[in-house]
Amino acid sequence: MKSEQPGYIVVEGPIGVGKTTLARRLAETFGTELLLEGADENPFLARFYRNPREGALATQLFFLLQRAQQMQSLRQADLFRPVRVADFLIEKDRLFAELTLDEEEFRLYEQVYAHMTLDAPRPDLVIYLQAPVDVLMQRIQKRGRDFEQRVDPDYLRRLSDAYAHFFHHYSDAPLLIVNAAHIDLAGNDADYEALLREVRRVRSGRHYFNPAPVAL
Repeated sequence: MKSEQPGYIVVEGPIGVGKTTLARRLAETFGTELLLEGADENPFLARFYRNPREGALATQLFFLLQRAQQMQSLRQADLFRPVRVADFLIEKDRLFAELTLDEEEFRLYEQVYAHMTLDAPRPDLVIYLQAPVDVLMQRIQKRGRDFEQRVDPDYLRRLSDAYAHFFHHYSDAPLLIVNAAHIDLAGNDADYEALLREVRRVRSGRHYFNPAPVAL
């Protein structure tokens, strides 16, 4: 760990919670490399939202191969670069696969996963953003990606529950759990600065940041 900030930061959370927005701001703050999971580059994602059963396997394998390649590039990058920020944790890929694939597809996925995620770098800090499903739906609608407008609230609820279960047992890196329901990381500098102070403070273990909603 560096004296003021971790060396490799991962921001995670369900669709619509604001992880990419936070990752971009952290990368700008630290003046560092930014790794994004690239949903817009996945040619199968729109098909998945139209018909999850038809598009699940291709969508998941594309993301897995993409993320594994990014992790490989990260491990080979300049080791003296002070901070790196990513908006995905490679281990969460399996979480999506369990939700979307049938038994035979998941068995195939597991075989590919076992070969593609070896030696992934360990984060110095993971930031897990949480928010209720109704808040996630509002944010998804507000950002206006066409393919996301078909997202099923029940799927989003199961995804949020899977994230909560995953991070309840997560111990591979220092973890900052953030209640993001009442903060605006894109448009409110005070919210971002408050969270940034927490990021700089965490060095080990599990921590919680639960800012109170602002009274109107």
